[in-house]
Amino acid sequence: MAKQQSFADKAKGKKKVEGVTVKVIKSVKSEKGTYKFNEKYVKLADISKVTEIK
Repeated sequence: MAKQQSFADKAKGKKKVEGVTVKVIKSVKSEKGTYKFNEKYVKLADISKVTEIK
């Protein structure tokens, strides 16, 4: 059997992602005095809006 789809065909079908994905890490102090780090990914339309993340 012949290949149905080549790698080039697969790459053409992918959509361009608009915007930027940024990893946000927040530190939280527990009652014991230790720190925990929460991380999440946030999608932004423009990199200049990084300062607006809460």
